[in-house]
Amino acid sequence: MKSGLAAGVSAVMVLGLGLAPAANASTTTVDEAALPGLVTTDAIREHMRNLATIAEYNGGNRATGTPGYDVAAKYVIDQLKRAGYKPVKHTYTFDEWIELSDAVLSQTAPEAREFAYGEDFLTMEYSGPGDVTATAVPVDAQGSDSGCEADDFAGFPTGSIAVLKRGTCTFEQKAANAAEAGAAGAVIFNHGATEAPGDTGPVNGTVTNPSAIPTVGASVEVGEALLAAGADLELRLRVDSEIETSTSYNIVAETRGGKKDNVVVVGAHLDGVEEGPGINDNGSGVAAILEVARQLPRLGTPENKVRFAFWGSEEVGLIGSTEYVESLSDKELERIALYLNFDMIGSENYARLVYDGRNELPGSAAAPSGSGAIQKTFEDYFAAEGLVVEPTEFSGRSDYRAFMLAGIPAGGLFSGADGIKTEEQVEYYGGTAGVQYDRNYHTADDTFENINWDSVTELSGGIAYSVETFSENTLPVNGVAPFRAGPQSAGAFDRVSDRWVR
Repeated sequence: MKSGLAAGVSAVMVLGLGLAPAANASTTTVDEAALPGLVTTDAIREHMRNLATIAEYNGGNRATGTPGYDVAAKYVIDQLKRAGYKPVKHTYTFDEWIELSDAVLSQTAPEAREFAYGEDFLTMEYSGPGDVTATAVPVDAQGSDSGCEADDFAGFPTGSIAVLKRGTCTFEQKAANAAEAGAAGAVIFNHGATEAPGDTGPVNGTVTNPSAIPTVGASVEVGEALLAAGADLELRLRVDSEIETSTSYNIVAETRGGKKDNVVVVGAHLDGVEEGPGINDNGSGVAAILEVARQLPRLGTPENKVRFAFWGSEEVGLIGSTEYVESLSDKELERIALYLNFDMIGSENYARLVYDGRNELPGSAAAPSGSGAIQKTFEDYFAAEGLVVEPTEFSGRSDYRAFMLAGIPAGGLFSGADGIKTEEQVEYYGGTAGVQYDRNYHTADDTFENINWDSVTELSGGIAYSVETFSENTLPVNGVAPFRAGPQSAGAFDRVSDRWVR
């Protein structure tokens, strides 16, 4: 997954602790559900142990394009075949941005100063390559729309490096405007809108499409230093990157029975980062939906077809899920009733987080109609179990993004990544306040030994319940009718996977 609790959890939802939800004739009640009892933590644990072994013997990770990914895919395919499915590979080709070495950002005048890669700045994904030393010129760097309009660059000296502030428009637009004005490079510093690390530290961003100039994202502190340097500011900016045509694949399998025109899609990304084995991110989500897929046939033929998807290339920009959705015809998209996403459910310092289908959080993109019903379905389950849940933003950080942009209702569960647990949350889930939900996120320590099994047990129950419920009835989400008259309008996401876009 591409990071932790989306900024700012709203009011905690303590949903009738100790009380079962009101009966609803249109959906499966928690007491009636059989799948949560069939999907056991022991079975999920075994899948995760196997994924850990695969990573250990194949270079230490399951990143896209590696032997670890290929062997993990073979494992998933084998397990699905044993359960009676006919899994298929959905292959795609994409432009993969590769950073060959760490970027360089240094101040050469009026006094020399080195900035640290990773601490002070990061390369924007899809930044163009280049090595330039030149005068650096702020572009409306106090405004929230810095560099968003071509007019902002009026009189900009050709060959200079543009210094821009993160704000209302996308990084792609800022970099493109800078390049069009003759800039030799761009430094986009953070806005500091809140004290959260994501708003103050180096911008972990993407320009989405290949940029014509080297572009980096800097911290608030770096931005302030550059502006304070005055008219004599000179910088060196170097980015060592290239675009490579790559091929990867998703694994897709669906139930043999169920309505073909009312499909429930359940997804988790199979790839991990190069830095480690990725057992929580996202071995946990993969293991959970794999076991749900294995047990679902025991309930008999579902009313609605259920399609399980194991996405590739999530960690390099949500490529697999995006390519899949874009490969579908309008008719095929209309047949999808809803999408459920499960990306990290075993964070060591976990929270129980439900995606914000009701659009209650300010950082959420507008969710298609029906997404609120998915959120309520999860809430009903946890209320009946006597467990607190909280909403988390639809920020664009995981594979639901492409489905939502296509107008498909979406929802899911998440145990947190790089967000920070509060004192109040300790009361609900235990753990440690002031510490990340998962300190091992995107590191070599994302291992089998660092999984919180209470989190896996609790959230996998919600996964199983939601799949069973929607396999039988999607009425609250889409009125059962499979046709939607075209994609519904969706808000602009602030992220593509782990990378900010604005």
